[in-house]
Amino acid sequence: MVGAGVLSLPYAMSELGWGPGIAIMLLSWAITLYTLWQMVEMHEMIPGRRLDRYHELGQAAFGEKLGLWIVVPQQLMVEVGVNIVYMVTGGKSLKKIHDIAKPDQEIRLSYFTIMFGALHLVLSHLPNLDSVAGVSLAAAIMSLSYSTIAWGATVHKGVAPEVSYAPRSSTGAGRLFGFLSALGDVAFAFAGHNVVLEIQAGIPSTLGKPSKGPMWKGVIVAYIVVALCYFPVAFIGYYVFGNSVEDNILVSLQKPEWIIIAANAFVVIHVIGSYQIYAMPVFDMIESYLLMNLKFKPSWKLRLVTRTSYVVLTMFLAITFPFFGGLLSFFGGFAFAPTTYYLPCIIWLALKKPRRFSLSWFANWGCIVVGVLLTILAPIGALRQIIIFSKTYKFFS
Repeated sequence: MVGAGVLSLPYAMSELGWGPGIAIMLLSWAITLYTLWQMVEMHEMIPGRRLDRYHELGQAAFGEKLGLWIVVPQQLMVEVGVNIVYMVTGGKSLKKIHDIAKPDQEIRLSYFTIMFGALHLVLSHLPNLDSVAGVSLAAAIMSLSYSTIAWGATVHKGVAPEVSYAPRSSTGAGRLFGFLSALGDVAFAFAGHNVVLEIQAGIPSTLGKPSKGPMWKGVIVAYIVVALCYFPVAFIGYYVFGNSVEDNILVSLQKPEWIIIAANAFVVIHVIGSYQIYAMPVFDMIESYLLMNLKFKPSWKLRLVTRTSYVVLTMFLAITFPFFGGLLSFFGGFAFAPTTYYLPCIIWLALKKPRRFSLSWFANWGCIVVGVLLTILAPIGALRQIIIFSKTYKFFS
């Protein structure tokens, strides 16, 4: 659950302001916990069948063909989007480590992104999700570690005398688009629903002890950890740096140097594991399509070409558009909000059919309205931010 999106939350707070920022953070935490509960409940709602994939849930609600067309493209956008963002994150964290260790030696960000991508040219050939369990465990520990370092080092730095909580932009349009972009940052941070059914599928289930019991306990633990990581980073980071905070809180921190180097190293380890977690379902989709629809023969050559091509593509896009904050916001609104904030609610209404104007009916429609607004508004602010950054950015620098 805890991903690199946590590092952008202080920046999002600087665009939202104290009141709206706290409200949106708490609302996102509550809505995504609710929609995650719905997915856990719906996993075995059809007697004798387990809906082990998000698209299977969609097919149960909308039909075999329509369910695929509704869910699969959105899942792909999420997974590819995360992989691009994490490729950018890995390269920037490696560069930050180098810049602190050797400040007098300048090396292009592109080279560090290539170094990070080269590692995935090897890891991408692991056979399945089970084979990256060790990497995933290390990634989970690292995410908790760098989140704690982020707010702990911020507290150690202390509030600067010149800190300001005024809006980042001096114009009304700038403040509006910044607000919209920040909504996408928050949405990206809270999006962990795309692989939840695959996780639940690995839990044994019987009539007496259905998988939703232990799965829900795991979700509660995860969301407590999310709160302990996200809220201190977001609120303390904004409190200390104000409107001068960078779109990655670790970039704003400079001292103590060894702690900042360690935190960025933890980020690198984390996104190594997270990249693979989100890439594996993409590999599965691509290879299944080639085998079943285009009648390719299964072989190591097919795996080599498809997986290598995918890693190279995400690496190329990360080198071309290394705008951490803008990409986070765009994918958070355009891709993550549907699968996290309101698609589970639509499926719930279709399958459970709660009584009209009941509490469940109102709760789901409320989430749908919030999620649709996020999907429409956040990418608008993000695209403006990317365009502004690209004006002064030299491509492949």
